[in-house]
Amino acid sequence: MEKILIIGCRNTMDDVCIGCSRCMVAFNRREGYFARYKDMDAELIGILNCGGCPGTSIVQRLVQVKLWNLPLHEQPTKIHVGPCLVDHCPYYDDLVTKIHAKAGIEVIEGAHPYMPATVFA
Repeated sequence: MEKILIIGCRNTMDDVCIGCSRCMVAFNRREGYFARYKDMDAELIGILNCGGCPGTSIVQRLVQVKLWNLPLHEQPTKIHVGPCLVDHCPYYDDLVTKIHAKAGIEVIEGAHPYMPATVFA
């Protein structure tokens, strides 16, 4: 079974995308970048923020996820990087390079497909 961890922008998660519901809905519906799990057993085991700008604590945060979940025998098998980072983070290249280098599992740069085309329509 795939165990999915989503990483998003701390500022966006706290101030814009309250509850990260779009990532969770997309995962449950297997839409967007989660379509790859359509015919698979997969579950969402966590949503982690980047730690804040400039994302220097992401490796430590990944270690915390690992340590926190050790007694539960639950570890992510895939990481998805949310669109709040992919599309908007000025530190994205450094951040995702660190995630790829240290995670030891597949990192998918994308999550939900529900980005609004305009704000005022």
